[in-house]
Amino acid sequence: MATNKPAAALERRPGTFRAALKRDLLLAFRNRRDLVNPLVFFLMVATLFPLGVSPEPAFLAELAPGLVWVAALLATLLSMDSLFRADFEDGTLEQALLSPQPLMLVVLARVTAHWVMTGLPLTLMAPLLGLMLFLPAEGMPGLMLSLLLGTPTLSLIGAIGAALTVGLRKGGMLISLLVLPLYIPVLIFGSGAVQAAVTGLPLAGYLALLGAMLALGLVLAPLAIAAALRISVSG
Repeated sequence: MATNKPAAALERRPGTFRAALKRDLLLAFRNRRDLVNPLVFFLMVATLFPLGVSPEPAFLAELAPGLVWVAALLATLLSMDSLFRADFEDGTLEQALLSPQPLMLVVLARVTAHWVMTGLPLTLMAPLLGLMLFLPAEGMPGLMLSLLLGTPTLSLIGAIGAALTVGLRKGGMLISLLVLPLYIPVLIFGSGAVQAAVTGLPLAGYLALLGAMLALGLVLAPLAIAAALRISVSG
């Protein structure tokens, strides 16, 4: 009896994603230093900024929405250079390219693991930074929701830059040049959502735009990441 190969491939895809996600999470837990660095940087921004500018509560409260979002953006960018580098150096990435499993699912699992280990802790840690910067309590829901929707988009966009520069020895600076312009809309709408929550304005529009960018990123970014990895490895 003939086997329906496309149907069988579709049935294997959820298992492929789960297996790749489990592997990436285990590897991330083993490299705890890479997990701690973004969180330490995130905390250092909130600690050092008042010392370098002004400790006035009113001044810090006014800057808090944008400052927390900029810190989250830079902390995410800090961890991007190592996203695919270890797999590239030990040959795992080449095996993934030659594997019959869909590369898009493999890279989506890697980005998901990156967000779980970096973006999600930053989101959970954000209220602490908000308190340190005297962010009003009214802005906390907007801060959490905007980061919850925005940080996955940052990971997806950053992974495209990481895939393009994975074959370069010093690709960290190049990643910044490639992805920072694409981060700007997320930064604008994310900090705008927090500011709207602080001032009592509706923030549904900001969250809808962040959700739309996340949905678009989930559809298009894995295709771009997979293509960029093929170019980097074959080059």
